Amino acid sequence: MTRLEATRVVVAQAGEAAIIASLGHPTYDLFAAGDRPRNFYTWGSMGLASSIGLGLALARPDLRVFVVDGDGSLLMNLGSLATIGLLQPANYVLVVMDNEQYATTGGQLTPTARGADLEAAARAMRIGTAATVRTEADLAKALSAPTGPHMIVAKVEESSTALRPPLDCVAITRRFMAAIGQNEP
Repeated sequence: MTRLEATRVVVAQAGEAAIIASLGHPTYDLFAAGDRPRNFYTWGSMGLASSIGLGLALARPDLRVFVVDGDGSLLMNLGSLATIGLLQPANYVLVVMDNEQYATTGGQLTPTARGADLEAAARAMRIGTAATVRTEADLAKALSAPTGPHMIVAKVEESSTALRPPLDCVAITRRFMAAIGQNEP
């Protein structure tokens, strides 16, 4: 499956949940898969989508939170898995699009291309519901688990889309905050 196909599965399963996307290709694919006010696109924050999503999940336990991250981005902040495992937010789902490369910065291979196992890392950090999937059907099944935290490593092929969300970070933030019923800070 391509990253875009996997992202479409996430959007279909998310329903009214908030979706936080890592910078670059995960953001582009989320925008192409279905722009909506409850999508939060990050810019200039490589490695932070998992932490941004965790903060939202903790602040809003009534809201299901999905994070669409890349393997390279998560590897830049692997410590976030320890915090997720420690705090155990039941409303948190982390989907790592593992294409085994830093696609946003030029396609250099990530450690997952050489055997690093993100699912095993999640389990070691007490994220008990962790899985690696390779098909859309397996991804949909993994996303349907009722409580978290979950981490799903989706082994994906590159996809390309020319669609890009707006770069107006203030407008994106305002739209997202209104969609989840939060007043602006």
